[in-house]
Amino acid sequence: MKIICIGRNYVAHIEELKNEKPSNPVVFLKPDTALLRSGLPFFYPDFSQNIHHEAELVLKISKEGKNIQKQFANRYFDEIGIGIDFTARDLQDQCKAKGLPWEIAKAFNGSAPIGDFKPVSEFENLADIDFHLNINGETRQVGNTSLMLFDFDTIITYVSQFFTLKKGDLIFTGTPAGVGPVQVGDRLEGYIGDQKMMSFGVK
Repeated sequence: MKIICIGRNYVAHIEELKNEKPSNPVVFLKPDTALLRSGLPFFYPDFSQNIHHEAELVLKISKEGKNIQKQFANRYFDEIGIGIDFTARDLQDQCKAKGLPWEIAKAFNGSAPIGDFKPVSEFENLADIDFHLNINGETRQVGNTSLMLFDFDTIITYVSQFFTLKKGDLIFTGTPAGVGPVQVGDRLEGYIGDQKMMSFGVK
């Protein structure tokens, strides 16, 4: 199982980090050791003092495929959930400043918490899915798939040119604006629509 992540997929988030708007999806990977199963606590790592939350919708791949044509892309995922792309922003900034890869800032242990998943059949319109993240009861991030630069089918078509997708793979589809730091003692709750899909604490 692999975790494929898409960066810079919401304009407001691109602007808040002062990044350049991409012409193609920005892709990076996390190892399976980054996965944090639903409800388990996230332990704040010693190597960073600035861990940021990035709430994202997550696609669960349902069958193997590569070089997938866009008109068939919707056949390759059958569930949608919510997750967090935790980012050690201080490490990421250091790596970027030196022109180095920044996997250590994105792919560390526990950096990909996920919640529950819903069947695609339960969504009326994949281009209009609301989701949000609450921290300690306060809403911090709000997103809707209509605001994505690259929709689900485009993402699958693009990444499948480079990586064979396999059943059980996860694709994090990008985060909206509102990213920020988490602290020990915080409780994060992720929602799709009004349904709570994820809840865990930071220790």
